[in-house]
Amino acid sequence: MTASCTDARPQGTLLLSRADVTAHLDLDACIEAVEEAFRLHAEGRTLAPGVLGVPADEGGFHIKAAGLRLSRTWFAAKCNGNFPRNEARFGMPSIQGLILLCDGENGYPLAVIDSIAITHLRTAAATAVAARRLARADSKVVTIAGCGHQGRAQVRALSRVLRLEQVFAFDIDADRARRFAREAAEESGLDVRATVDLPAAVAKSDVCVTCTPSRRAFLTTDHLPAGMFLAAVGADDRDKQELDPRILAENRVVVDVLEQCAEIGELHHALAAGLMTTGGVHADLADLVAGRKPGRRLAEEIFVFDSTGTALQDVAAAVALYQRAVEAGAGRRIDLLG
Repeated sequence: MTASCTDARPQGTLLLSRADVTAHLDLDACIEAVEEAFRLHAEGRTLAPGVLGVPADEGGFHIKAAGLRLSRTWFAAKCNGNFPRNEARFGMPSIQGLILLCDGENGYPLAVIDSIAITHLRTAAATAVAARRLARADSKVVTIAGCGHQGRAQVRALSRVLRLEQVFAFDIDADRARRFAREAAEESGLDVRATVDLPAAVAKSDVCVTCTPSRRAFLTTDHLPAGMFLAAVGADDRDKQELDPRILAENRVVVDVLEQCAEIGELHHALAAGLMTTGGVHADLADLVAGRKPGRRLAEEIFVFDSTGTALQDVAAAVALYQRAVEAGAGRRIDLLG
């Protein structure tokens, strides 16, 4: 992540569409930016991340905000709506929203950015950063539970850090899983197979990623083989849950941000059930990136990554995108303050 920007005195706010995000922010750059953001957080060089959830009929909104202190300070706030029935009702994505990127030293609104592509990229990037340290080096088989856009991004990101050979694709909608398998196989060249038997797939896997809108646990401790790396991505509010809380209580847990996971992540459910305390969490991801805590040391350990999605990831990705867009002359400028 570059420390400064060529557009130090912006003439208006840059509007960046989803197409602009896709054109100017690739997954490798996003993984690098997200890893650097967690390193900065470990060094105390961030504006502390915060989150606000607002329920609504048929869904809800969350607002996540944070900042990074480089040679200049950057701040970003993301407002996302999450309405799971959108596709069936309106033919619209379930998740949509905007990121506001500001100069953290004077508050100037530098950019307004479509958030969907960035959310997919930065979430998968965090899984890749965690997998580098928590998955076994010989991991070859992954199960993806949840065959939407995030599932596709997870396969791409894990392929950057692990030598994958096979992917099992599970979704409550079997047709969606079959379509995912066909398209992911064509894109990646991997052996991708749709499955209706999630426990059997997980039992054959080295890595499992859950990225669903589930509000009821569907994985239990009995499903997990020794040595697995399990990334739980779907729970980003109090009502969402993918894992039996005993999975966290009985294995090593790494969180993206401890306070946030204790409020809205899988950790929240384990705490509420009285099965563990925050003291039982092995590490924040920032601890691992900075080398303050060890990652995997034993082949048979099971690691759980509770990934609620922090605004540290959003601001990191937004800065990386903004700098590249400015250099390319992309987007459209408007004067919001005029």
